[in-house]
Amino acid sequence: MINLISYIAKSIVDDPEAVEVKSVEGESSTVIELRVAKNDIGKVIGKKGRTIAAIRTILNASRVQKDKRHVLEILE
Repeated sequence: MINLISYIAKSIVDDPEAVEVKSVEGESSTVIELRVAKNDIGKVIGKKGRTIAAIRTILNASRVQKDKRHVLEILE
């Protein structure tokens, strides 16, 4: 999952070197933290949040563990 989110984010942003993806495991959910350069946050979110919504849809469709929920957060 981390590799997938990292690949998608690096394809979208202007500064792919600044992309960091980290996973935090919980009992019932996994939080994936995406950190990009400050000027690339708008590109990851997209107009009206469409880009981040599409990334979250891909994440939920490709999850391996069906009993765990995956949450994608964008951090500054």
